Amino acid sequence: MYLRKLIFYLGIVLFLSVSICSDIQAQIRDSTQLSNPIDKRKRKFFRKVGDYFRNANKPKPHKRFDISFIGGPQYASSTQFGVAVMAAGIYKSDRDDKATSPSNVTLFGVVSTTGFYMVGIQGTHIFPRDRYRLLYTSYFYSMPSDYWGIGYSAGMSDYRWRYQRLQTQLKANFLFRITEDLYLGPLASFNYIKGRGFTKKNQADRRTLDDIIAGQHRRVSSTGIGVSMVYDSRDVITGAHKGIFLKIEQVFFPGFLGNKYAFATTDATLDLYQRVWKGGILAIDLHGQGNYGDVPWTMMSRLGGPYRMRGYYEGRFRDNNIVEAQIEIRQHLWRRNGMVVWVGAGNVFESIRKFDFAETLPNFGIGYRWEFKDRVNVRIDVGTGKDFKPSFMININEAF
Repeated sequence: MYLRKLIFYLGIVLFLSVSICSDIQAQIRDSTQLSNPIDKRKRKFFRKVGDYFRNANKPKPHKRFDISFIGGPQYASSTQFGVAVMAAGIYKSDRDDKATSPSNVTLFGVVSTTGFYMVGIQGTHIFPRDRYRLLYTSYFYSMPSDYWGIGYSAGMSDYRWRYQRLQTQLKANFLFRITEDLYLGPLASFNYIKGRGFTKKNQADRRTLDDIIAGQHRRVSSTGIGVSMVYDSRDVITGAHKGIFLKIEQVFFPGFLGNKYAFATTDATLDLYQRVWKGGILAIDLHGQGNYGDVPWTMMSRLGGPYRMRGYYEGRFRDNNIVEAQIEIRQHLWRRNGMVVWVGAGNVFESIRKFDFAETLPNFGIGYRWEFKDRVNVRIDVGTGKDFKPSFMININEAF
């Protein structure tokens, strides 16, 4: 355990050293001429590495598709120590259109010491003159997971089950521009989740497997169709400094699409961005999700993860509904370096009538930002909450 922690922290130090040194190298060049050919080759290699990271965030108008790669250590309470490799790409479908925000795509892969692995892609393709938008995400992962059950009380208990979670998700949303900043369009979603190898972590737990998954199947596929409305006045999608983002989705998972469990989901997100002082951005994220009908245990709202309520084990708290909020201050520090601090809160509940404000969970944290590409940040966050250990996360793009 101590060796893994040492390797992880050394990786963090190495990553920060490369990013900071690449900035310093832009101002200070070693003019010493080395006579040893081997030393020259070494210097040339390290200079290329430094140049790569130093120039990664500079606009490259001559490139039709600008993509860069980066990797580093990762830690999260759900996956433990690991290594993440990511690629961030930006491009324009119409290179002559200077007013439209660029499209973006992120590819990612993660492997950890617990046996967790994940590969995926997500992005936003903006058509010429922003008449249409295609939002898409696709990933597959296999992860040893802990499962506490359904509801706040189950998540607060010491009783949990261990199982292997395999999940595949495909989601696409095609949007038509209705008026300036307002979009509307259909969406399609597919989720396949399989749980296997369920075992109790505490033999004092008297619950059966049917108890904790509400008598449902261990393997569930959910195919949904729906509609979404988006209002988006952000200046840049991947790193907004000002604007509003509102997204409302209504998705149905009916039986005629082959769903064993028929239900529906309403999901709403509101993000606000505003400059508050020099180099400082105030970002606010409000999110709510409601599931109703015969909701499978695999599709219930889950609290935690890399985007909201950072620091909580994703899925420890789950139920039909969730509401959550976070406020973040993003401060530019020096050249390509910045930091953030945030506070947040979240609550999972079965129904509106059973909502209990006393069961609201707090969240707070701090993070480092390095501008990997123009307005595309690598983020390292440390988040925590009520009675839980801190969790480290590394990712590309802001949490919201």
